[in-house]
Amino acid sequence: MAIKQESPVMSSENNSNNDVNDKSREEYISEDQTPTMEYKKVSWRSTWGFGPVTVGPRIGPVLPHLRLDADASSLSGDSGKDLLSQQIEAEAGSAIKYRSCSWQKTAALLFSEYICLAIMSFPWSYSVLGLVPGLILTAVVAFLVLYTSLVLWEFCMRHPELRDVCDVGQMLFGGRWAWHATAIMFLLNNTFIQGLHVLTTAKYLNTITNHSQCTVVFAVIAAVICWVCSVPRTFSALSWLATLSAIFTFISVMLATIFAGIEPHPLGYNPDPNSIIAATGLAGGAPTVTAVILKGTTFVNGFNAFLNISYTFIGQITIPSFMAEMKNPADFPKALWAVTIAEVIVFSLVGSIIYAFTGNQYMTAPAFGSLGKKLYVDISFSFMIPTLIFLGVLYASVSGRFIINRVFHNNKRHLHENTMKGWVVWIAILAATWVGAFIIAEVIPFFSDLLSLMSSLFDSFFGFIFWGVAYIRMRRVDHGEGWISKTSKVGLSFNILIILIGLLFLTAGTYTSVQSIVDGYNAGSFGGAFTCASNGI
Repeated sequence: MAIKQESPVMSSENNSNNDVNDKSREEYISEDQTPTMEYKKVSWRSTWGFGPVTVGPRIGPVLPHLRLDADASSLSGDSGKDLLSQQIEAEAGSAIKYRSCSWQKTAALLFSEYICLAIMSFPWSYSVLGLVPGLILTAVVAFLVLYTSLVLWEFCMRHPELRDVCDVGQMLFGGRWAWHATAIMFLLNNTFIQGLHVLTTAKYLNTITNHSQCTVVFAVIAAVICWVCSVPRTFSALSWLATLSAIFTFISVMLATIFAGIEPHPLGYNPDPNSIIAATGLAGGAPTVTAVILKGTTFVNGFNAFLNISYTFIGQITIPSFMAEMKNPADFPKALWAVTIAEVIVFSLVGSIIYAFTGNQYMTAPAFGSLGKKLYVDISFSFMIPTLIFLGVLYASVSGRFIINRVFHNNKRHLHENTMKGWVVWIAILAATWVGAFIIAEVIPFFSDLLSLMSSLFDSFFGFIFWGVAYIRMRRVDHGEGWISKTSKVGLSFNILIILIGLLFLTAGTYTSVQSIVDGYNAGSFGGAFTCASNGI
């Protein structure tokens, strides 16, 4: 993909004046590493990842902690293209090369992140929200995540030295406090996701073995397996496991969908329409499907269903880390579009078909629990093993990179060469993250509400607020003085709306998630901490 580079970043003094003029911006087209000059306006095709990619000016200079890095100390350019080229040259002779991911490998990482167990919560969400609102929200959330991911991509293209979302946070909000605040959310988010996958792997082992061991034992086994699988140092090396994970997950959800359609009745079926199904409190009889939200649905239940849909789509937190290891970050939209299209199709079909055959009365989350035959559960759930392990591995790897980059801040030899010290520290960091994940899995032994709580606390920032702010910061430096009047009113209004959506997640979302957890404990729906009780399906 061709790259067009706008004028390099201004000095910090000039940058504060924000007096960049559209007509004065230089653009370069780079084909086969040969730049040429031409002047052209940013088009909608570039904004959405089609055609030549326009790289705008930076919103500020390279962050101090990045400019002090051994890798960054020799960077003489300030433009995105200059910094990217120098990064690639700097690690050319290294044993461990990080900028080695093609867009295809990045797509595999994204597929493994999004095509995951959380798909099986869509039928439950549709049963709560109604089929039509559920499908509409699926499309709307997919569009919002696609758009904000492209804004993030544009931001990272302007600042290719950024290694993770913590650097993005500091660049956006300024001050070291922003980096520390983002880092806390970043590590908690990733560790919670690791814990979720320890929990769900233990759930699988309990299901397939009929609870042959204490659940804590299964959780330990899950954490150890995930730790071992986290050892590869680069995303390029992990991409092959990511491909396997996505393929097996697709097979798993397709099998579950087929089984839901061919079995006579879902689990817990009662032909008497006057009976009450204990699990849902609804009348028995044939499975019922509602086009709109079910009467009597509480705000807590409805918003949690919406959060389950949102959580499955929102994953922008990993994008800066992925782009930091891409050979050509300009190709990122290819991976993003492929994944988004697949998500909408798979999520909508799996959610609506399983819901249609299971109905409101017999629905569970994940939907494996609604299958009437134990054999069907075992077969379909077993194909989910790679993603139960790998998605936690992926987030452990993202956290591990963040930490090890700080540990070896002034000694890059241990990052780029196969040194004993480098590998010992890397493995120890991963072990620490999995110990934390194990504790979370045992303290919070539930599925649906954990998804909702994570969405509320972290996805409000990493899914919406950050990228609305990023759009505003970039347009401000693009247009300079009087930037509000020069910026698209539709674009500006839309990104303010995105920030408000993030605040809605943070407030109402957190309230409903916490209330749902309180209600669940009061009703005795959850087991205790570090319990041996089975959490199987």
